[in-house]
Amino acid sequence: MTALLTLTVLVLVAIAIWQMAKIFELSQLKAENTGVATDKDNKYNGYLMFGFLFFIYGITIFSFVKYSKVLLPEASSEHGGGYDQLMWVSFAIIFFVQTITQFLLHYFAYKYRGEKGKKALFFADNDRLEFIWTIIPVIVLAGLILWGLYTWTNIMDINDEDDPLIVELYAQQFNWTARYGGEDNVLGDASVRLIDIDRANVLGLDEADPNSADDVIVKELHLPVGRKVNFMMRSQDVLHSAYMPHFRAQMNCVPGMITQFSFTPTITTEEMRLNPDVVDKVKRTNAIRAKWAAEGRPNSEPWEFDYVLICNKICGKSHYNMQMKIIVETEEEYNKWIAEQATFKEMIAPAE
Repeated sequence: MTALLTLTVLVLVAIAIWQMAKIFELSQLKAENTGVATDKDNKYNGYLMFGFLFFIYGITIFSFVKYSKVLLPEASSEHGGGYDQLMWVSFAIIFFVQTITQFLLHYFAYKYRGEKGKKALFFADNDRLEFIWTIIPVIVLAGLILWGLYTWTNIMDINDEDDPLIVELYAQQFNWTARYGGEDNVLGDASVRLIDIDRANVLGLDEADPNSADDVIVKELHLPVGRKVNFMMRSQDVLHSAYMPHFRAQMNCVPGMITQFSFTPTITTEEMRLNPDVVDKVKRTNAIRAKWAAEGRPNSEPWEFDYVLICNKICGKSHYNMQMKIIVETEEEYNKWIAEQATFKEMIAPAE
């Protein structure tokens, strides 16, 4: 309430000052005000255009220096390098064009400002100029589009070559569940119509399908480094989006259908925790949390980096908290972990 009253007072004071200024202006009977900009006005406006140009350049440089530290570290998947390269080249082209066009825009606004006795020269058309400013963007954009399509084709090359690990990501408001294919690396059939909470069949696996018996259902995703992973994605309720930012991977989870994505992890969790960018981020984050702890605020425990799976679609009021921890480890560590997990058949045995 105090903030609202303060804001209201400030607005009223501003209105009062504006009204007083208008009264002062009207009281100057000798002042000549034709409502037409003079050469002096146009010159000042030209200088202001240059001032705004420097402001644009300054805020751009400041943003890069100040906020580059919040960018993601190096990609942790095989395809991530190509993805990042395409993004940075696109950024470079955008900022190069923006720098030139903004300079020309503000420079011409100053150079060709209105002056007494100066008459503007109009061109009805100029084929050469039209060709230049049309063909250059066409070539650049066509190159980016073709490069993007090539990158997308490589990323979406989902196949069974190289013995990929088959994993299902199951989305529901507001959590994730992962399912592994077990020893045969084959997922059993499933449907939301077969969900039976009383029998611990939370994903709706078809109990009559023999491939379902050895499936492993977990709440923490483990991936072996250097091995390709094919993800099959389902949604129980609304549209979700499986987003794994450090792997440059994202795919929508659509109710009633199975979507797919594939990538090969290249950096283990332990290795990524030693990445200088990650070390710096952890240090900065824990400095903030230490202040929170001193103030008695929640969520102030020291933070340790982990890969995460999050939802990138606004799927409801708890969307912000829909995430799953991802652990990338060696093949030996993964095999040991998966061997310790209960199979679907063992999970439903007590219910029988």
